[in-house]
Amino acid sequence: MRNYIREFIDALKALRFRRPEAMDLTVLVAVGIALLAGLGLVVWLVKGPSLVVNNGRRPDLVAARSPLTGRECPDPTLRPIAVMLASDPEARPLSGIRSADMVFEAPVTPGGITRMMGIFQCAEPKEVGSVRSARETFIPFVLGFDAIYAHWGGEHDVLAQLDAGITDNVDALIYEGTVYFRKSSVPRPHNGFTTIEAVREKAVDLGYRSTTSLDPYAHDDDMRAIRNLGTVADTISVPGPVGMDVVFRYDSKSKTYRRWRGGEPEIDHLDDRQVAPSVVIVMDTTTVRTYDQYIDLKTVGQGVATIYQGGRSIPGRWEKANAEAPLRFLNAQGAPIVFTPGQIWVTIRTDL
Repeated sequence: MRNYIREFIDALKALRFRRPEAMDLTVLVAVGIALLAGLGLVVWLVKGPSLVVNNGRRPDLVAARSPLTGRECPDPTLRPIAVMLASDPEARPLSGIRSADMVFEAPVTPGGITRMMGIFQCAEPKEVGSVRSARETFIPFVLGFDAIYAHWGGEHDVLAQLDAGITDNVDALIYEGTVYFRKSSVPRPHNGFTTIEAVREKAVDLGYRSTTSLDPYAHDDDMRAIRNLGTVADTISVPGPVGMDVVFRYDSKSKTYRRWRGGEPEIDHLDDRQVAPSVVIVMDTTTVRTYDQYIDLKTVGQGVATIYQGGRSIPGRWEKANAEAPLRFLNAQGAPIVFTPGQIWVTIRTDL
């Protein structure tokens, strides 16, 4: 405060004792400084010193952040909605996939045909789909993120578990025509859609808990990854059946990985923009069961993982202590991965 007063007085003296013809640029600058200092003094006296935290941002102006993406989120206490999504060529382009905080993609047949599951907490796209059946491989992820499971039917064993209350779910076989709808422009069985808002409303009707407290991933807005010949990863290739092979290509301008599938860009139908997660994780695991043209994968325990972000690869591992435990990603030294903020896409690779 004394500095403000001293600067103000000194500036006034300079103005007073100089002849009019000497009123040059120096004096004008001094007067400007004095006025600004005086204004600062008034503000300080009226309001007191400002609270400065979080890299200089006032706490009342700091937006809430998603525990999954690290980006701004209207309400990070809402329970996520986990929506099963098709991967078939007939279902493309998918709707709402760019709005998911996380996406899990895993093979569900011995031939490598995949299904996806989008985790939606912070955004409510006007439609999501096509919605497909529940699969046992994804149940531990639903539980680990304390999500409400949105699906269109499912495997017999999975439906039995859901009927027994393993997790809160909203099944299109029960709520078609209200929560879920079909689009005539898309061939069956790929024409089922929903909205996150509709699933949340039905969840309230069913008495499901609407809030949660997720253990957040670590993020760093200013991360500057060191790239060298051993870590450069501008392209990520995930083999698959014809039309389902996936490539992610790093775009240094947006610091995201643009996704291609079957040689074509993966587009979100809602905004006609290419899917481009900030983080891609390849999670290696094993097949635990094969039956009736389906497979189930090990998604509890631990295994090798490679994390791609900022145009480089980070060797590490995934850990999930039990079905309800959070899914963690650690580097080679065992420390939690610090993620670049943005959508995380997890591709699960099995031994088949």
